[in-house]
Amino acid sequence: MLTDLRLRDFRCFDALEIFPGPGRTFVLGENAQGKTSILEAICVLLRLQSPRTTATAETIRFGRDRFCLDGHFSEVHLRLHYSSEGREMFLDSKPQARTEDYLDVARVAWFANTDLELVRGGGSGRRRYLDFLGIQCLPGYRKSLRAYEKALRSRNALLKDNRPRREIEAFDPPLIEAGDFLLGARRRLCEALAPLAESACREISGGDDALEISCRSGAEGPLAEALTHTRAEEMRLRQTHVGPHRDDLKLLLNGRDAAGFASEGQQRGIALALKLAQARHLEAVQNRAPILLLDDIFGELDPVRRNRLLASLPPHSQTIITTTFLDWADRQPQDIAFRLVGGRLENA
Repeated sequence: MLTDLRLRDFRCFDALEIFPGPGRTFVLGENAQGKTSILEAICVLLRLQSPRTTATAETIRFGRDRFCLDGHFSEVHLRLHYSSEGREMFLDSKPQARTEDYLDVARVAWFANTDLELVRGGGSGRRRYLDFLGIQCLPGYRKSLRAYEKALRSRNALLKDNRPRREIEAFDPPLIEAGDFLLGARRRLCEALAPLAESACREISGGDDALEISCRSGAEGPLAEALTHTRAEEMRLRQTHVGPHRDDLKLLLNGRDAAGFASEGQQRGIALALKLAQARHLEAVQNRAPILLLDDIFGELDPVRRNRLLASLPPHSQTIITTTFLDWADRQPQDIAFRLVGGRLENA
């Protein structure tokens, strides 16, 4: 449980502190006040990555050269400093050289309006969805992902420049080792997520919709064999043609392609079901509930679906929710609510 968070020079805030409750904490406010940035700061502190950008430098407040995030999670004191010179991580005031030790403290599930792209967007968003989960629950996933990305960039650069084959194949061993790990890990994640997503979709839709998800693998069989079979094609295209960078999810709603046939409301329900499945899987494999960050996702849902979603959230998770208003919610006695006004939080 996150008991406190302090941020300095992060996004629009020069300084802010918040003390979430153990259950549901609501952060209310008009648009463009910084509600999303509070949730983003929590994710960056706990997971060292922003769900909104791949460039961490973009989160530094305009005109400043660094940010600092500080907070306590389950009695562990975390502190993160970030500047153009790099990042510094601290656990209980001790500098951390190993990212894995820092990331082992907390698990996070993030929900946002942009999750709709999981259904109707390109495959890269669905791969990031799987990677965010895999890094948190599978040992070796983060290391393999970084190794694969590095080898793929180098290999593609050589293919683009039409370099000799022996130079290109020098990157095959690290590409294959990391790639086979990722291909297998993502297939297993999809198999585990499928029943969880199906159940969550039925809960959100009131039993009206049936969701099926499966893995579209970027390579059939071992990656080494797939690379051999597609050599002529990759030389023609001048890029690596098979591998985990081509993985995707197949989404069917009531037996039909979700992107092409589901209504916008149904697509939003699918996106929420995918994120709920992610949260439930994290709780099951880690034997501890992740912290849930819900960023203003209720505007396109009717009040019935909003409350179905709240009721479907893992009951043991600490949940922090941003929204513009709260008159639709079935409130609980232990709920906490703050209002964000002019860069300051006050009780609501």
